[in-house]
Amino acid sequence: MNRPAPVEITFNGMRFLITHNPTNSTLNKFTEELKKYGVTTLVRVCEATYDKSPIEKDGIQQILMSL
Repeated sequence: MNRPAPVEITFNGMRFLITHNPTNSTLNKFTEELKKYGVTTLVRVCEATYDKSPIEKDGIQQILMSL
């Protein structure tokens, strides 16, 4: 499946990277993209569709926001 490219947004000195949700089969590429953009905190607005532990092992904090 083709996924849309990440979109970076800057607002009030903060940077946001908007991405499509990964699956376990696309997690390596997803993690590479996060590192490329220097992501340190991942804020999810939906339940995880992947195993979260590899991202956390790479030092990226994950937060689930309730809507």
